[in-house]
Amino acid sequence: MDVRQLRYFLAVVDYEGFSRAAEQLMIAQPSLSQTIKALEHEVGVPLFHRVGRRSLLSDAGKELVGPARLVVRDLEAAQSTMASLKGVRHGRLELIAMPSPAVEPLTTLIASYSRQHPRIALSTSAAFTAEDVISAVRSGGAEIGLLGSDKPISAPEVDVVQLERQPLVLVINPEIDDFGDREVLAGADLGGQRIVISQRGSLMRALVDDLRADGIDVEIAAEVAHRSSVLPLVLAGAGHAILPISWAPLARKLGLRIARLEPATELHVALVSRKSDLTPAAQAFLGVAGAYADTVSEQHI
Repeated sequence: MDVRQLRYFLAVVDYEGFSRAAEQLMIAQPSLSQTIKALEHEVGVPLFHRVGRRSLLSDAGKELVGPARLVVRDLEAAQSTMASLKGVRHGRLELIAMPSPAVEPLTTLIASYSRQHPRIALSTSAAFTAEDVISAVRSGGAEIGLLGSDKPISAPEVDVVQLERQPLVLVINPEIDDFGDREVLAGADLGGQRIVISQRGSLMRALVDDLRADGIDVEIAAEVAHRSSVLPLVLAGAGHAILPISWAPLARKLGLRIARLEPATELHVALVSRKSDLTPAAQAFLGVAGAYADTVSEQHI
């Protein structure tokens, strides 16, 4: 078994099939299939079940995914370390982020990081729950994870950096604005209003559910899984939206109004990483994140 076989195996997993994996690897599909067959021969069990044109992971394949990611990641860490000793500052950093933290602070973190390390390529994948982010970091699917929760994050097997707290705000379309010029609203003020919300499990959805449980007749105008759909729906007049304040600058640029909600409900944003064997690229990102957290802390003193 060699690292090339493991990389090819993970490509089939990540791209959900041999055809797309071969395209991404820029090799012929028969060569990819031959490599996987050789790997299966070496481990002594099938890693995929071929069902028609689909390739489904076998139980053995599922067990191999985590260890394979760690082997590939550790090799990349060793290569990056050797490269840094030679003064070569290039490589790739894989991140995973939940939707709202992916707007901010991820935008600011990546901008700062890219200025300091312009030869590092960053790749960011999406996750909808904190558990998905933590699982991806633990398994080696990503080195750095950015997540938000209704309370400070604490998770075993990963290091956690608390970055900031983002209060939820109401994003208002001025064309359907009947709140007057108020910049602070109570939950009761949302009675009778149509609200665009994200799916169950999000803090924004939980706030709306709590209001409705308290007898406030908030009407759900639309429930969307993709957070990028929220502001276009508000612009179209579907309703207002409850979002973390990280969305406020973009919303204002689009001509929407922002009002704070009281009592405040806050999204706790944190960064998670493996406890050891991080690549130099990931270690540098942790440095940028730490500096960001220090700046945020000073602003609240």
